[in-house]
Amino acid sequence: MGISPLYIEKAKGPHVWDLDGNKYIDLVNSLASVTLGYGDKQVIKAVRKQLRKGVSFSLPGILEAEVAELLVGMIPCAEKVRFGKNGTDATSAAIRLSRAYTKKRIIAVCGYHGWQDWYIGSTTRNKGVPNEVSELTKIFFFNDIDSLQSIFNAHPNDVAAVILEPMNISFPKPGFLEGVRDLTKSNGAILIFDETITGFRYAPGGAQQLLGVIPDLATFGKGMANGFPLSSVVGKAEIMNEMEEIFFSGTFGGELLSLAAAKVVLSRIKSENITEKLSKIGHSLRREVDLLITKYELQKVLSLSGHDTWIFLNWNIQNEAIRAQAKTYFMQEMFQQGVLILATHNVSLALGEREIKKIVTAYDSVLKGLSEALLDASLTTKIRVEPLKPLFKIR
Repeated sequence: MGISPLYIEKAKGPHVWDLDGNKYIDLVNSLASVTLGYGDKQVIKAVRKQLRKGVSFSLPGILEAEVAELLVGMIPCAEKVRFGKNGTDATSAAIRLSRAYTKKRIIAVCGYHGWQDWYIGSTTRNKGVPNEVSELTKIFFFNDIDSLQSIFNAHPNDVAAVILEPMNISFPKPGFLEGVRDLTKSNGAILIFDETITGFRYAPGGAQQLLGVIPDLATFGKGMANGFPLSSVVGKAEIMNEMEEIFFSGTFGGELLSLAAAKVVLSRIKSENITEKLSKIGHSLRREVDLLITKYELQKVLSLSGHDTWIFLNWNIQNEAIRAQAKTYFMQEMFQQGVLILATHNVSLALGEREIKKIVTAYDSVLKGLSEALLDASLTTKIRVEPLKPLFKIR
């Protein structure tokens, strides 16, 4: 409060404007849901055309079938599709499907999977979730196959599903995802990839296509409709058929403006090498920032990791108080330089060379100031607000 813009009034391309008229290059992009850029002309044209026809009908619109066909054609594990509005809709539906199909209870989780009780009860943000619910969810760790094996050992014949982001902060170690796949098969559990973010960023068919490991079910959202609210559960027909038996329903699941947007986005991802272009944009930015981290000898302070389209800023300072001050200073100064950034680079297709140059210039100034403040121990005096406090650690 006091250094961060609180409300955005409008957005266009790679930029957003706050209520005071300040213009920012956006590296948040609506929490990675905007992949093409704000106000993409083709998306807006399709949405306006559908708006004239109607938004929500009493029976399904043909767009549901058309977008479902696109998803089945793009995603390796997709044989059938069901739509929701956000990632939590999709992950929660996948969990209920898994329990219905396997008739088992325990869920093994790795990463972030939304706000519903079944998941959030396993985190420190579990207020309001009954212990009986929380106890059915068990945490394992990315790239640590033994931590997953221990869950199967502790709950033989009672693990319904394993759900994880197939990649987030780091690439999977050789054999890790394959090991997860083997464990689920040998124990009769469903493997769910939460591709809410990785989908349509890492490859047209998601991280499962990029990494070559195919789950039983997968969930998608975020960049699927370039900021319009839409998510989906996809997977093997045999499991997806349980959708006819479980109750998964939402008045706006088939809302047509979002589906119109998704049809444009998915069609362009198929035909225009969008994911490859996003990777090139992200790689260009990553390369320049890595050079600046080295230039100011901040390798032990800050490092970048992850896929080029979803790059994580890793603050490596061991002292928790100083680490919080460094993150606060960084965001404070980047905002002042006209760059809206949190903890990742969520790149969009609208980021051009001019914007990349401005972001790099901002990084240059801010990392120089951070290096100097750490050297002369003046960081405390240079932040103008209380240091950031994380909600909870999930990755």
